[in-house]
Amino acid sequence: MTEAARAAIRWYAGHARDLPWRAPGVGAWPILVSEVMLQQTPVERVTPVWSGWVARWPQPADLAAAPPAEAIRAWGRLGYPRRALRLHECARLLRDRYAGRVPRRLPDLLALPGVGPYTGRAVAVFAFRQRHPVVDTNVRRLVARYAGGRPDAGPVTTAADLAATEALLPRLPADAAAASAAFMELGATVCTARAPRCGSCPLAAGCAWRARGQPLPDGPRRRRQRYVGTDRQARGALLAVLREATGPVTADRLASAWPDARQRLRALQTLIADGLVCQAAGDQYALPGSVTPAAVTP
Repeated sequence: MTEAARAAIRWYAGHARDLPWRAPGVGAWPILVSEVMLQQTPVERVTPVWSGWVARWPQPADLAAAPPAEAIRAWGRLGYPRRALRLHECARLLRDRYAGRVPRRLPDLLALPGVGPYTGRAVAVFAFRQRHPVVDTNVRRLVARYAGGRPDAGPVTTAADLAATEALLPRLPADAAAASAAFMELGATVCTARAPRCGSCPLAAGCAWRARGQPLPDGPRRRRQRYVGTDRQARGALLAVLREATGPVTADRLASAWPDARQRLRALQTLIADGLVCQAAGDQYALPGSVTPAAVTP
């Protein structure tokens, strides 16, 4: 076992956050749901929504039996609501092709709707204790600093990131899975982007970045994407009205949710194109599966 893995696993045993999907006995389906919800979304926002989902739909077949409108409603304001539809599609596929179980093989996981390379490896590792490099933004930064001596990693995961992370993993799959969880937790809570707590880091003694004097990144920091006033905010406002409605909603009702007519129409059209909204009879709109859609949509 590498020294980094050994130190990280030991640290994790006493410092890991108490997250519900990490509890003993949590199955592969709740873990898959957590990984999809955690995509680009903070833990504190995911936790209550995840708890509601797994209580309501503890198995894939439970979600598959519900209309997609209910998945969108239960998604709430987590953002990127297409993930709710992908999870619904995933549940139907698991029910129909895998007897309601999450498959163990990575190629099968990667073939599921809404499951990309990161999510597929994360489920294989955290649900089935397999040996794969699980590299999110936090792990990428941690490994770039510890092994590469760089202040940060690039904006996307590369083959080099996967190889560098895999080189730190123990050979035994169960140990590798434990190390993967520990590396992720360290990156999220200690080796943070803006205020790393190197004095509390169990990897500090072997960290190449620390040995180099912790050089700052070259160039300006990446700015966070603006949200207020964007089409994404407009989409969220329209979806909020539809989630709360018990039936179809008129165009006039949607107008009260977002006053900019051109932006509202643009947002509505993209929601329809994404399958998150359907046009009902007349000039009315609803979540998919809640009403019979009109024959023609904008």
